[in-house]
Amino acid sequence: MTGFFRAAPATIAIAGITAMVSLIVTLLGLEQHAALYAGFMPARASLGLAGDLPGLVPVILTPLSATLIHGGPLHLAFNLVTLVYCGVATEHALGSRGVIILYLLGAYAACVAQWAVAPQSPVPMIGASGAASAVVGAYALLYGRQRTSDVGPVPGWLLQVLWLLAAWTVLNLAIGVLSVRAGMPIAAAAPVGGFLLGLILCRPLLLWRWRGA
Repeated sequence: MTGFFRAAPATIAIAGITAMVSLIVTLLGLEQHAALYAGFMPARASLGLAGDLPGLVPVILTPLSATLIHGGPLHLAFNLVTLVYCGVATEHALGSRGVIILYLLGAYAACVAQWAVAPQSPVPMIGASGAASAVVGAYALLYGRQRTSDVGPVPGWLLQVLWLLAAWTVLNLAIGVLSVRAGMPIAAAAPVGGFLLGLILCRPLLLWRWRGA
């Protein structure tokens, strides 16, 4: 376990902190309370500073606090498995700083995407899927086989990015539709926003990590 942590300390630390906080909230039966006070609520974000009501986590910090709250062990397990599986390999390429940047900015990108599709929604968004999706996006670009060739002036790597984004978007839209039919709607736009950020930042972070090597 020590060797595993040394190989990807940022990924394991993020997963450990998320698991600890989420499980404590769940064991204490405070999921709904935590979602209300620390989840990302698009309607609050639309109000800006006016949405900073006493006792609530400041609006600007809710994209981060929301990643620490989950709707039960299964929700938590799915997000952590995704994060660790993709994060360890991504951290090998981008380094610990790269993964931390991806995760933190991915949390905000996910919330921006969810706010864009439902800016007046009073339903709090919780979970680390959006932030983890940023890591997944970078992982897909780093380790996915490039199957596309240049098309005129459009380079193959850009077509690959667009293909990955389209596939991830369709997948999450399908999951979103199924979740609505099951009576448990999820924030389908959030993972797409995080994934897009991962695709955008992957190359700059890779160059930053290996500059001068």
